Amino acid sequence: QVQLVESGGGLVQPGGSLRLSCVASGITLDYYSICWFRQAPGKEREGVSGISSSDGSTYYADSVKGRFTISRDNAKNTVYLEMNRLKSEDTAVYHCAAIKVMVPEWYLGYVMDYWGKGTLVTVSS
Repeated sequence: QVQLVESGGGLVQPGGSLRLSCVASGITLDYYSICWFRQAPGKEREGVSGISSSDGSTYYADSVKGRFTISRDNAKNTVYLEMNRLKSEDTAVYHCAAIKVMVPEWYLGYVMDYWGKGTLVTVSS
């Protein structure tokens, strides 16, 4: 059974930082790419970032480029999302998702094979 479990969310002040983790079981990150999505109340789901299993290529939404960094530790079967200079508009539930083969339309979400349940990030003073 495949499971993706996110952690690391919480309340942080604007300008602060958080690191999210996505631990995978039932699949190996040697063969699956991982992406992060977020959904704020009343808004559409947004593809935030992705990392390819094949060559480690990384992808970012324009809204987070330069502030967020995605990385992976295959030995721990874990992907991280380092989020810096957080803004109130970053407030959302963050989900990680896995896909066997990374595709250009990854950010649409519907191509993902597996999803985690999410972790809440709240940016507020």
